Amino acid sequence: MCLAVPAKILSIQGEDLMRVGKVSFSGVVKEINLAYLPEAEIGDYAIIHAGVAISIVDPAEAAQTLRDLQQI
Repeated sequence: MCLAVPAKILSIQGEDLMRVGKVSFSGVVKEINLAYLPEAEIGDYAIIHAGVAISIVDPAEAAQTLRDLQQI
């Protein structure tokens, strides 16, 4: 089973298919691929699946999801 998790975008580098960003999963920082989200900006929350950002999510929704995951 795979899980898609929200993360906050901290930085962005590159363009098009080489676009990558550093994101924070509640303090754990990872580099992910942003090629599918050309509209993503620093400070946005994105749903990350298998190292790839797949959608932008509302900050309140991201916070609720992260709270729910911490309770599991």
